[in-house]
Amino acid sequence: MNESAPVDVDVALVGGGGAASLVLAALDRHAVRGLRVAVADPVRKRGQDRTWAFWGRPGGGLDPVLSASWRQVEVTTPTRRRVLDLAPLRYAMLRSAPVYARAAEAERRLGAVRLDAVVGALDDDGARVLVRGADGTALVRASWVFDSRPRPPARPGRTSWLQHFRGWWAQSDAPLFDPRRAVLMDFRTPQPDRGVSFGYVLPVSDRYALVEYTEFSPRPLTDDGYDAALRGYLGRLGVDPAALTVREVEDGVIPMTDAPFPRRPSPRVVRLGTAGGATRPSTGFTFAAMLRQADQVARALSAGRPPVPAPAYPRRHLWMDAVALRALDTGRVGGPEFFDRLFDRNPASRVLRFLDGDTSLAEDLAVMRSSPLLPMTSAVLGDAAGRLRRRLRRTG
Repeated sequence: MNESAPVDVDVALVGGGGAASLVLAALDRHAVRGLRVAVADPVRKRGQDRTWAFWGRPGGGLDPVLSASWRQVEVTTPTRRRVLDLAPLRYAMLRSAPVYARAAEAERRLGAVRLDAVVGALDDDGARVLVRGADGTALVRASWVFDSRPRPPARPGRTSWLQHFRGWWAQSDAPLFDPRRAVLMDFRTPQPDRGVSFGYVLPVSDRYALVEYTEFSPRPLTDDGYDAALRGYLGRLGVDPAALTVREVEDGVIPMTDAPFPRRPSPRVVRLGTAGGATRPSTGFTFAAMLRQADQVARALSAGRPPVPAPAYPRRHLWMDAVALRALDTGRVGGPEFFDRLFDRNPASRVLRFLDGDTSLAEDLAVMRSSPLLPMTSAVLGDAAGRLRRRLRRTG
């Protein structure tokens, strides 16, 4: 083991993807100066490798780099098409290239040390953290480490699904898309035996859009399966796939589970992104929580406080997500029916704020009342029984 002298810093970011990029940009935005920063990742992220979609109020710091935004979205089931006004919110799309570019500029302005290395162990003695390479080499010694590498949950969940998808960045010679609104969920896709599927359209113009097929289910599809599903969905939109040129392809797999993701595995190591609980179990949405985490970290460091962000979602929301996942997994509630009732019996802005963890207890109760009563009650009882069995196994 090579015990060469590690670099001494105040903050080390392990992983250089979306979560770390947002932290770097937030540190720069809040003018946190005099902070010694290191970034450890073998890959320097750049270019368009992913697309994030999120909702919020207009006027944020990301507005100049958004690819598109919409004040209206469509939610469609086999029997009904809704056009929802999101005011005062809006739905927005952000591609990765400007996020990575901002992070690179923030690195430069902060004078960050860049280590193109695979990180192994994080040895935390309660006062400092020694970041080691995969071969055991001492790379960095930091007061705080923010780890955004993908990590498994602390233990298996009672329900473990995936949000998995493929999207085509599709261009046409003639107008095909409505740039005034996004398609948030279109449930006219064939539904899997166990799970939920829907189509998704984010138009940048009337001739260019991200068209996506998404499933919430236990297992991903094959490449041929995703492509067939996308062609089928385009057919339901009345679009001939042969009339489109696919400029880019995006794939993704995101955990949807009630399993716990510890935010602070040791005193001075903080996990961010999906590894830190930023992914909403019932939907797979992650970006807005990552953005909140980054802002909280930067504000705390600027004020000299421990930079530990708050939980991404209230405990009651995680419980509601666990119940919803159980109801969907057992087939007690159908996915299109569940989301149809949710949007039918609540203002769109309440639903979106609920999915973002930003609703009051009274609003949460209203959301619960809009769910199918008997199936959800059965899921609540099943969830409680599962928790009790797990507790008895731990104490037995």
